[in-house]
Amino acid sequence: MCLSGLTTFSQNEAAAGELGLPGDNLDLYAVLDLFQKSKTIEDFEKSLNDEKKKINNLDLNDDKKVDFIKVETKKDGDDFTFILRDPISKTETQDVAVIMVSKDKNKKISLQIIGDKDLYGKDYIVEPSAKGSGGVTANPAYTGADPVTVNVPASTTTIVVEQAPIVQYVYSPAYVPYYPPYYYGYYPPWFGFATVMAVGIYRSNHYYYHGGGYGYHNTNVYVNHNNYNNYNNNSRNTSNRVSHNNINNSRNNINIGNNNNRNNNSSRDANRNSASTRDNKSSSRDANRNSASTRDAGRSSTSSRPSASNSMSSSRSSGSSFSGGSGGYRSGGGGGGFRGGGGGRRR
Repeated sequence: MCLSGLTTFSQNEAAAGELGLPGDNLDLYAVLDLFQKSKTIEDFEKSLNDEKKKINNLDLNDDKKVDFIKVETKKDGDDFTFILRDPISKTETQDVAVIMVSKDKNKKISLQIIGDKDLYGKDYIVEPSAKGSGGVTANPAYTGADPVTVNVPASTTTIVVEQAPIVQYVYSPAYVPYYPPYYYGYYPPWFGFATVMAVGIYRSNHYYYHGGGYGYHNTNVYVNHNNYNNYNNNSRNTSNRVSHNNINNSRNNINIGNNNNRNNNSSRDANRNSASTRDNKSSSRDANRNSASTRDAGRSSTSSRPSASNSMSSSRSSGSSFSGGSGGYRSGGGGGGFRGGGGGRRR
């Protein structure tokens, strides 16, 4: 059971597309989904920072508490730029992402959320897919300031940007620009300062937004590039703290990589040493075997000496037998002797 749970967790974490950057603690897929379902900009800001929603897990000032993200609005004709900002100190504010809602000359509405490059890297853009599940559609008869929504099965809903409650709201006569009064040290009374959860757990909780099945996907194409450039060049806020943390994290990652390389090299050296030790041991065993063989050969040589004396004794004994008897070399006797006996051959 434990191994199965760990496997599922790892798969979920991988599916959530972890970047290894500060933005991993604010899933823009989940943010864009929340934005579309919100009734007003103020409602979106409140839901984004609601501890129960568990969408915001951002901690850019490293106090182990979730930061408050305020939402500011800029409007240029039919184009809206909603800026998500994190006041991380009295003197610094870091932009987190921008949501861009644009209407072209054909009255077609586009919607994108673009992560700040210090938190998500360059060109991190999320937008609704052609088909997906929003889970909520707007009531087409709505004309007031409070959109009425109808819940529908998530798996059968087709995303249509124009139908999103907040899109209908910002393009309706009832739209009122929202200016958040909050800043560092001054927050709404309902804001809870939740403890930051581990990034792996946070990403796993939002994995179902990813992969295209829920209705969102990544792209690197800016629908309204001019509007984004105008924001990026004139309105974007950055903080030295975030930049400093990113530099340190990059150095740490490099050091970790170098340490891993060193450990791998050490392991290879250790393996080589082990192999050398095995070779030395093998050589020693072979040398011992050879020494043992030499000793055995020596013992065999030693044991062969008595055999030589025995052979000599035997030869002498045989020589003495040559003196007499049948066929002896020197004595006469029986037939076939050299010197005596009938029919013997003279020498």
